[in-house]
Amino acid sequence: MGEFIVNFSNWIWDTPMLVLLMGGGFILLVYSGFIPFMKLGHAISLVRGKYDDQNLPGQISSRQALSAAIAATVGLGNISGVAIAINMGGPGAIFWMWMSAFVGMATKYFSCSLSIMFRGKDDSGEVQGGPMYVIEEGMGKKWKPLAVLFSVAGVLGLLAIFQANQLTAVLRSVLLMPNGLDQGDLTKWILGISMMLIVAVVILGGIKRIALVASRLVPFMVALYFITVIIIMIQYIENVPDMLWLIISDAFTGEAAMGGAVGAVIVIGARRAAFSNEAGIGTAPMVHGASKNNEPVREGLIAMLGPFIDTVVVCTLTALVILLTGVWESTENDGVRLTLSAFEMALPGLGKYLLMVAVLVFALSTMFTYSYYGHKCFNYLFGSKKADYYNYFYLVTIVAGAVASLEVVVSFIDGMYAVMAIPTMISTIYLAPKVKAASKDYFERMKNK
Repeated sequence: MGEFIVNFSNWIWDTPMLVLLMGGGFILLVYSGFIPFMKLGHAISLVRGKYDDQNLPGQISSRQALSAAIAATVGLGNISGVAIAINMGGPGAIFWMWMSAFVGMATKYFSCSLSIMFRGKDDSGEVQGGPMYVIEEGMGKKWKPLAVLFSVAGVLGLLAIFQANQLTAVLRSVLLMPNGLDQGDLTKWILGISMMLIVAVVILGGIKRIALVASRLVPFMVALYFITVIIIMIQYIENVPDMLWLIISDAFTGEAAMGGAVGAVIVIGARRAAFSNEAGIGTAPMVHGASKNNEPVREGLIAMLGPFIDTVVVCTLTALVILLTGVWESTENDGVRLTLSAFEMALPGLGKYLLMVAVLVFALSTMFTYSYYGHKCFNYLFGSKKADYYNYFYLVTIVAGAVASLEVVVSFIDGMYAVMAIPTMISTIYLAPKVKAASKDYFERMKNK
């Protein structure tokens, strides 16, 4: 079963996803008139709350929606996902992560504009957003199988098994193994059950408690992570230009990649960028669709900042730490353990503990937010009365993630992300002219004001 999951994931993330996410995103970037570059300043002024109106329909403000989306995306994808990318594709994979982020900004602009334009209601009358409602409301009932496909893949792909797996690896490497307290598989089970109980306390309290806890934890943690990384970069400041050049040059030679092919480097970069910023996967439209906004274009502009913050800023910082310390060439470690060894080399005695705290908070905040996404998909499939059963399924799988192998866990999540991307990208491209018309109208009104 594990071998099948790995093979399926490798197949779908080769040409099919490259064409769909990178190709589709590039078409949207050109079709939008390069909005991510042209309207970045306006997007930043929107996030500062310049045009907020609390009386509009929805559950949260646009800034809260962006915070929740970033809470879900700025996490282990930025810490261990970057390490996996460098491990498999060399430094050049980071360049292709950047390219994926720029086209991903256009994808998020269109998909999150549509999530406001075509909101639906669940069977309890609550306003809901997300690709499944965009498909049903925007494309019509005959397209409903696509909405069902997205929701089924979402129920499975938005489990917290990767977070549980990597958090277990960090706690064992930093705390337990050095002190002779690691008992192998027994330790994994104990850690898995402990994580399950912590997550249960938060997610069984509903979206308001999830939002409250995530909004308190995440800004503090992002700040601590940034400060730590900047301190490390200052130590190696004279080598930073060389490392940036290595990322760019290796992207077109593929010398450091396994197999040495540029095509392999591009695939690895695109795959890890999608895992990190989730552009085109369809998760962000679910949370942006719940925002208090009746201007679809405004929501799209706010949402497109997500991939920039997540991949261009945070992933680059992690990559530079790994490259500057040289651990990527001198260690057999994979995933989060590679990043751990970089932090430990740069800040001996302290680095690994700072990263452990960051991983703990990032992993838990992502676990909380993912439960909300999966709950929405389950709600769409089975109705609001049965939706809470999903939480119990979600909690049990945290233990499974803690004891499974990293390769199978990453491949399973990657495979489900790919399946989610198919309905998301089809609906986004199909309905893109609606966003284009709304964009023209919106920017004309802003000009006249």
